Amino acid sequence: MFSRKTTSSEGTPTMASRGQDASFSVLGADLVLRGSLRAEADLHIDGTIEGDVTCKSLVQGESSTIRGSISAEAVRLSGTVEGPIEAAQVVILRTATVRGDVRYDALTVEQGANVEGHFARRDGAGSPGLALIG
Repeated sequence: MFSRKTTSSEGTPTMASRGQDASFSVLGADLVLRGSLRAEADLHIDGTIEGDVTCKSLVQGESSTIRGSISAEAVRLSGTVEGPIEAAQVVILRTATVRGDVRYDALTVEQGANVEGHFARRDGAGSPGLALIG
């Protein structure tokens, strides 16, 4: 209604115009999802997910719980995660509780975060991608 639409020569919406509205999704605190969640978009999750989460980028709110694996390019965790995490960039904030192994390219863990699991770089190298914030 208020957005400009891009159409192909046949008059149908192009992938670019269809994808613009789907670039960011918010799952509210009252949401409980049982099952896997897959999105091409960035996600902000404040609710409870009981299943695996796969997305481009994930921001988790403090009141959120995810019970399952997380796979994304970037994750920023503030709530509770029970399951393995794999992402290029992982940020674990002081309010987070993580119970599971973390595979990463770059890792930041704030002082006060509660983490039970193993950390491993995805390329198998040492730990130069690790930053502790305190």
